[in-house]
Amino acid sequence: MSATGILGGGPAGLLLALLLAQRGERVRIYERRADPRAAAAAAGRSINLALAARGLQALEAAGMQARLRDLLVPMRGRMLHNLDGSQQFAAYGQDEREAIYSISRTDLTRRLVEAAADQPGIQLHFNQRNLGLDASGEPLLRDELTGREYAGVAARWIGADGAGSALRNALREAGQLTCQEDFLDHDYKELSIPARGGAAVMEQQALHIWPRGHFMLIALPNADASFTATLFLPRSGAQSFEQLYDDQAVQAFFSQQFPDVVPLMPQLPAQFAAHPQGRLATVYASPWNLEERMLLIGDAAHAIVPFHGQGMNCAFEDCRVLAGLLARDPRGDAFERFNAQRKSDADAIARMALENYGEMRDSVRDPRFQLQKQISLELERRFPGRFIPRYSMVMFHAEIRYSVALSRGLLQQQLLDELTLPLPDGRLPDLAQIRWDVAAERIAALPPL
Repeated sequence: MSATGILGGGPAGLLLALLLAQRGERVRIYERRADPRAAAAAAGRSINLALAARGLQALEAAGMQARLRDLLVPMRGRMLHNLDGSQQFAAYGQDEREAIYSISRTDLTRRLVEAAADQPGIQLHFNQRNLGLDASGEPLLRDELTGREYAGVAARWIGADGAGSALRNALREAGQLTCQEDFLDHDYKELSIPARGGAAVMEQQALHIWPRGHFMLIALPNADASFTATLFLPRSGAQSFEQLYDDQAVQAFFSQQFPDVVPLMPQLPAQFAAHPQGRLATVYASPWNLEERMLLIGDAAHAIVPFHGQGMNCAFEDCRVLAGLLARDPRGDAFERFNAQRKSDADAIARMALENYGEMRDSVRDPRFQLQKQISLELERRFPGRFIPRYSMVMFHAEIRYSVALSRGLLQQQLLDELTLPLPDGRLPDLAQIRWDVAAERIAALPPL
């Protein structure tokens, strides 16, 4: 059997290799970076990952859930930090089973590498750079340790090499696909909130958010009781990264906007100076496949901004869907069918991720938004299986496609807007004043999920 080559040894490439190896395929992974089992991770380079139902389902299919359990930290809701230091907790779902899980990208990758190394059908090749395509249209690789260049080592190729995909760029240069990269005017920088005496300094089972209108700080818990914080801020302007040009400016900005965080970050200015400033973009490529010879998956095909916590989950779902299509491939067109099936879902989650940024940094503070969240949960209780909040459809219902969550969410939002119109005196209604009879009529008219 000819080998399948995977460009990219990050979480998506490794998970796909495990799924393919399960059914006897030979897989060769080529990764530009060094072996993570021997190399230290670069600080501040990747946003903490949040595992939800779609990612967990794919990991379970590969037999990985048990190997990762000790790395998972449940987050059962959002903890909002107001400017005056007060906090509000908002649960994600109906009960503690509806949680998302924080996990270190470095630890996740290392565990997946270890699992792949245990599979005799998987060969791992690190320090291998994709230089593009050779004269025959095959990926040209270079061993970064020896300088040797080579090609022709796989019968078909799958690009899982991230948002800056070398394979995608090579296919674009060859005229085989079109690609649009929409960069946000907001960048990000990671910081760390250490544990104190081995204990977490904030509620550990929550995703912490400091919403400040046009920017925000978030913090995700780690298994060692520390938190990884990420500042999302405009690149330029009055309140922006360009204004944080020295230690004094950084200290003053955080003291003004996030005063409760400052005592928790004893090395704040030094961290801020040392950690890189990252950019955020949405990638729209089409098509993702070159016949049945090459295919892009995950961020290489459809990178999204991180504000719905779905980048990894979507990539892992790609792996599960693709493995299923390859297993049922009587016509030999699995790559083409994958492109046709997943494109609308990728576009849908890209849109929802962008919308969720506005929600996280601003809308969560709005009383009408908070009321609509309460009503959504109550409607879900009253009409199970007929009304599911859009956030829950995305995060906790892997059986519901992203495209369906988007379209159904728009219909449900119209209902929520109607139910929360201000009363004649200008006040918002309370739950006792909601027209539940109107809600029942509208929900009954919706198509089944």
